[in-house]
Amino acid sequence: QVQLVESGGGLVQAGGSLRLSCAASGRTFRNYAVGWFRQGPGKEREFVGNINWSGAVINVGDSVKGRFTISRDNAKNMVYLQMNSLKPEDTAVYYCAGSLGPLSTTSDDYDYWGPGTQVTVSS
Repeated sequence: QVQLVESGGGLVQAGGSLRLSCAASGRTFRNYAVGWFRQGPGKEREFVGNINWSGAVINVGDSVKGRFTISRDNAKNMVYLQMNSLKPEDTAVYYCAGSLGPLSTTSDDYDYWGPGTQVTVSS
């Protein structure tokens, strides 16, 4: 079993950058694919990106392509979401989630979730 906790959220101006961190507990974390999702006010949960267990395969959603990237450090049990050129529409609660299955863009395929961290982008 894995426990996940996000950090690094906050208030930033449009055009700025933030790096979110996802800290995992559990010795088997390196076996997990990790996804990032977000949910803005009044919106459904949206796929942001994912990374496979080794970090060799990374996918990002169309709405963040070219601006966001994901990395991981299995030695530290950490996954990162680097967000650049932030826009007001990126305002949301951001979640990291873990899965032992193949990479997926569907939130239902992820078994373990962090509590989320708020990102607010002002115009």
